[in-house]
Amino acid sequence: MILCIISVTALVFYRAIGKIALFIIVTFMAVGEMSFFLAHMLFELGNHLFRLWDWCLENGYSLEFYNCVVSITLIGNQILFCVIGAAVLYFTLRRFVQDYREKEYAVHRTELLFIITPGLTGLMVCTLLRITIDTAENGVPETLYDRYPSLMVIMPVILLLLLFSVMFGVKLFQDMICWNREKSSRIILEKQVSSLQEHMGEMERVYSGIRGMRHDMKNTISLIMQLAAGKEEELKAYLEELNETMDRLEFRFKTGNTVVDTLLNMKYHEIASTVPDLRMDVEGLQFPEKLFIQSYDIGIVIGNALDNAIEACLKVKEPDAEAFIRISSFQKRELFFLKVENSFDGKVVRKPQNEFSVTDKADRENHRIGLANIKSTTEKYQGTMDFRVKDRVFILSVMMKNERREEDGFRSDR
Repeated sequence: MILCIISVTALVFYRAIGKIALFIIVTFMAVGEMSFFLAHMLFELGNHLFRLWDWCLENGYSLEFYNCVVSITLIGNQILFCVIGAAVLYFTLRRFVQDYREKEYAVHRTELLFIITPGLTGLMVCTLLRITIDTAENGVPETLYDRYPSLMVIMPVILLLLLFSVMFGVKLFQDMICWNREKSSRIILEKQVSSLQEHMGEMERVYSGIRGMRHDMKNTISLIMQLAAGKEEELKAYLEELNETMDRLEFRFKTGNTVVDTLLNMKYHEIASTVPDLRMDVEGLQFPEKLFIQSYDIGIVIGNALDNAIEACLKVKEPDAEAFIRISSFQKRELFFLKVENSFDGKVVRKPQNEFSVTDKADRENHRIGLANIKSTTEKYQGTMDFRVKDRVFILSVMMKNERREEDGFRSDR
């Protein structure tokens, strides 16, 4: 068995087979061996019943009764041995399969050593037991448990601890993968939001210039229209059209928060051509005068919520169905509450192992990443996120603590 493991290990590190294949092989062998020895130790406890039957025979019980009881004990021990071994093997491997979710993750060598060490340790302990369990003293065969009875208690505890280390090692490794992925997503998202902030700052400067130009142009157009009174109608029509064009340069949504205003207007113009009848209601979106939640965090929450809401509205196909996005907020004491409601097609995909339900199977990864980003941002402000479905409306609720954080040192722009 040791030679087999060494051979498989060599093949892995020479890339003849995958690292995950080695991990699965070693784990399966380790769990099987430890299950066998746990059942074997209980089997040894059952053998002590034979001493009781010997005592019964010596104290007057009939030979027929003795033979019957011994036969039943032998059969019972064998059944118990098989059942216990199979049960330990089944439940351990079942837990392993449930915990091992990241099957496509490329395991590095150091990570392989981390997850494979408990299994290798269990295999070595079981190999040592196989070598030393049966001995002979003065030509009389005896087991290791006969010589050291305390091992009947110590060894099962050691094997159970090794089994738990195999199971929880896998779970810990999977949790580390998820945590690293979330951390990487967070870093990437923060870079994107930082870039977006710079872009929005530039847009704000541009729009400020446009507003000034619009004011001057309206005065100029008004003067020209007065001068053109009673003259050609075409000139007046052209100037009126130019005036309407200048009106459209204004922001459609104004909440008082630069980041949110830019996001709302940008997202709305992106979807307006695809869903022309979309109704976006942000009248209830209000921000307190003193907002200590950072601008880019507000952008993460509302930006991801809008992306998910827009994706859901794009999938509404019913002719009579209304496509809408409604955003509202309020502050109660030091808590800031935000609610985003949107229509969707009513199809929800739920899986027990996934924290977030999704409204579309094809886009489930983006949807979950968006919700995960919102959740991590709310937790940054000692808050929480919740969502529910009511008829054909998806409702996202967010709560964050609106207090100055020491690591921020400044509050959000308004």
